[in-house]
Amino acid sequence: MPVQASYILVIMIWSTTPLGIVISSAGMSPTLSVFLRMAIALVLCFFIILIGRYRVPVSRRAWILYCYSGLGIFGGMLLSYLAAQTVPSGVISLVFGLAPVLSGLFAQHLLHEARFSVLKWLALALSFVGLYLVVMSQLTELDLAPRGLIYVLGAVTCFSLCGVMVKRVRLVVHPLATTFGSLLLVTPMFGLVWWVSDGQLDTQSWQQSSVLATVYLGVFGSLIGFIAYFHVLQKLKASTVALTTLITPGFALLLGAWINNERITLTLLTGASIIMISLAVFQFGESGWSAVSNRMKKRLL
Repeated sequence: MPVQASYILVIMIWSTTPLGIVISSAGMSPTLSVFLRMAIALVLCFFIILIGRYRVPVSRRAWILYCYSGLGIFGGMLLSYLAAQTVPSGVISLVFGLAPVLSGLFAQHLLHEARFSVLKWLALALSFVGLYLVVMSQLTELDLAPRGLIYVLGAVTCFSLCGVMVKRVRLVVHPLATTFGSLLLVTPMFGLVWWVSDGQLDTQSWQQSSVLATVYLGVFGSLIGFIAYFHVLQKLKASTVALTTLITPGFALLLGAWINNERITLTLLTGASIIMISLAVFQFGESGWSAVSNRMKKRLL
């Protein structure tokens, strides 16, 4: 597949995943919805590995990698599905856009990466201003319970932390193998959570839209999207890949308003704009400033 097609796939899938979560958990319990999604992805991944004869390492270090990846999937997905009961899909995507910033903070302490520059700290502060406006919009103008927003913040924190923990494991594994090992661990955990919290399998109450959204998330959101993302990551510059965190929240907000009639208030739109500007400064501010400085020096010389 051409890398351009993979890049478009990543943007489309990441833009539609939050909306898919909201729709899929509308006709069935969120714990059952996420369990079915992971079960579909696990079965498909198994057959792809079997047919393609991909190697799945089973060493101690490999299982540590699967555990870290799996915890990110389990915590991030479960909390996202619980949040989708009250939080609009566009807001979920918007908060998840902060993942690169949170990952950078965790990487400083866990991977001993370089500390943030002044510009990045300013971008971080700006992102929290935008997040504050988004939260206020949800609590006051839309009159939503704060618990859903706490779930979203917990989901993106878990996702970011586990992503950094994965980098601590020095092991080269094919993305499909990592996906399979992680799903093999977390799918029974999702099943257990569903069984304890709900345990009901009333198929007559399922809506067609919920079933279709669950299948879509299992096939595209949990499998094809993952493969496309790693294809893009291998072929394109990191800065180009990082653009997805700026593009997807805007699309997700528009899709939520168009398809699911999610309300977009002026405060929410202002907060969203501030967050995306802060992400742009965080990702590209230093390189842009360096380019401007170099041009100024050349002119002076």
